[in-house]
Amino acid sequence: MRIVVVTSLYPNSMQPHLAQFNRQQFAALARAHNVQIIAPVAWTNEWLHAGHALERRDVRDDVTVQHPRYLFTPKLMRGWYGHFFVRSIGSAFREAVRTLRPNVVLGCWAYPDGWAAVHLAREAGLPVVIKVHGSDLLTLTRASARMRRTTEALAGADAVVAVSRHLRDRAIALGAAAPRTHVVGNGVDTSLFCPGGRSAARADCGIVSNKPLLLAVGNLVPVKGHDVLIDALARLSAQRVPFQCVIVGDGPQRDPLQTRIRALGLSDRVRLVGALPLAQLPTWYRAADLMVLPSRSEGVPNVLLEATACGTPWIATAVGGVPEIAHAGALVPAGDSPALCERIAAFIRSGAAPAPIVGPCTWDASAAALAAVLHDAATNHSNLCRQAA
Repeated sequence: MRIVVVTSLYPNSMQPHLAQFNRQQFAALARAHNVQIIAPVAWTNEWLHAGHALERRDVRDDVTVQHPRYLFTPKLMRGWYGHFFVRSIGSAFREAVRTLRPNVVLGCWAYPDGWAAVHLAREAGLPVVIKVHGSDLLTLTRASARMRRTTEALAGADAVVAVSRHLRDRAIALGAAAPRTHVVGNGVDTSLFCPGGRSAARADCGIVSNKPLLLAVGNLVPVKGHDVLIDALARLSAQRVPFQCVIVGDGPQRDPLQTRIRALGLSDRVRLVGALPLAQLPTWYRAADLMVLPSRSEGVPNVLLEATACGTPWIATAVGGVPEIAHAGALVPAGDSPALCERIAAFIRSGAAPAPIVGPCTWDASAAALAAVLHDAATNHSNLCRQAA
């Protein structure tokens, strides 16, 4: 198949760590199909990274990627973001249609990305599939313009792909047709994320203390709940439970979180180490005694799949699709720092053994499942066109 992907969730030269789950899935998809990606970059991100040159046309994993500038009005006129998205990527999309002659369009993230993909695909007479990730459906306000546009996108797509059963149900509730809404889980690079020696990993990470190491991996944004984790760690410290914690990730909450760490007297026990390349994460998973994910909302987070593949036990909040993989970890309520503290303390005091390896799906298997949905959408669209003719 020939596939055009439309999404703002993809790495670029200014944000090399962005959305590695999409990069890995699309790279696997491109091993069997001809894929081109249109990944616009918000003008606000270009402004924030003004010292870094942005490559407008790039090649990653042997896939051609275009990065047009996404122009919009920050925090205003959200109901028009889809139209802004269409105008921003329109010329790049039409060029891709002209040169690739795609069989199908894949839009990742419901709005504005998926909405724009539906609009442009219909204009070109092409079938379109929307992939939803989690927060694009789970954090909507019912009366918002974003909600209305999201429901338009889901209803207008030839098929919808969700990363969990919970998210599929949510997509259907918002207007996606049930027979055309599918679950395709994310994968893991099992050649990279696999078990290894904890002592050697700790040495590689520069961990010298023998206290239990807690690890959190995720963007430093409110939805990831790092503030809840830090409050739970303050409770652990007050109970004299031994621990050290490393938080991997970056984002707008970094300074407030660092201030909170200092205010709670945790500076000698909790470190923010910033974002790290994907290739370095397995060593941190292996070094950790326990992975903690305190999110307020999730689809099925890849960091838990990666930790599982490395044999690292985890504790996470019971949100989104996380309960669907709870055989590999333990759950607590979202936003409940006392419950999180209690569960972590119980784990540390019990000296629990590493979790069993559950054998997560590979990216090749995930991409094959996604390709099957894309193929069916393209075939059904072709059949309808023939019938109409």
